[in-house]
Amino acid sequence: MVQIPVYVFTGFLDSGKTKFIQETLEDERFNAGERTLLLVCEEGEEEYDFSTYPHQNVYLEVVDQETVTTKELQALAKKHKAQRVVAELNGMQLVGDLYTRFPEDWVVAQEVMFADATTFMTYNANMRNLVMDKLVGGQMVVFNRLEKGADIMPFHKLARAANRRIDILYDYTDGTTQFDDIEDPLPFDINAPVIEIKDEDFAIFYRDITEEPQKYNGKTVSFKGQVALLRRDKNGMFAPGRFVMTCCADDIQFCGIPCKYEKAKKLESRSWVQVKAAVSAEKHPLYQGELGPVLTALAVTSAQPAAEEVATF
Repeated sequence: MVQIPVYVFTGFLDSGKTKFIQETLEDERFNAGERTLLLVCEEGEEEYDFSTYPHQNVYLEVVDQETVTTKELQALAKKHKAQRVVAELNGMQLVGDLYTRFPEDWVVAQEVMFADATTFMTYNANMRNLVMDKLVGGQMVVFNRLEKGADIMPFHKLARAANRRIDILYDYTDGTTQFDDIEDPLPFDINAPVIEIKDEDFAIFYRDITEEPQKYNGKTVSFKGQVALLRRDKNGMFAPGRFVMTCCADDIQFCGIPCKYEKAKKLESRSWVQVKAAVSAEKHPLYQGELGPVLTALAVTSAQPAAEEVATF
């Protein structure tokens, strides 16, 4: 199957998506003759000017992001014999909902979020689930319309809370740009003989160990969590973890780490335990063929529930 790369641009209305896509399609380094389906899910004040493109091989289609079907997307790609897709998404819709309707041969090559710095914090205060939805899956976020000398720390903290791997670019009103180079030290000592995880740091710990399991390979960790019993590994394994909320109550999910423990079947589901365990980076069905953290219990003891049952960032 020939895969069709999809370049996704997210953000709210008037955040600069159209302007950036226009300039990108004017660049011969990006637009070298590939047949490109330009999929627009949100019409703003800016319009695309096809006369400036080095090749007349860009085909605009406007769709309703909320209702468009897989068959309709397949038909559009076939109609234009598309070799790739550039998608401008509607900021008021969830990105993941559309991804589930992408044709099987569409593969997201890059996802970039654009954010107007003058309105971004207001969006975050009033529609946090939509903001986090776009930050969590993005490879890059561009904060534009920033005044030179403005405090960038609030933007940095918010983006990093959602996605530690996301690249951050600040685009200033004087025409200059700056990549974010602020270091984010972890709130625990990863080089300690035993990495002690405080209750309030579990969400950060879980995200870090699952994103970079090899960094923890051979280390020992200690944390408090609830017992989750695994269907496939009923004997000798369980998954201690916590319910984690990324942005709002709707996205709370249990985040557990598979743990080898010979007395696992004696544990009570949802009970609280303190786990001390050695970490290894290996494959497990939970990780769908990828490397992930797997624990080997050194000690499992009963514990009092965390002050906040749901862990947050």
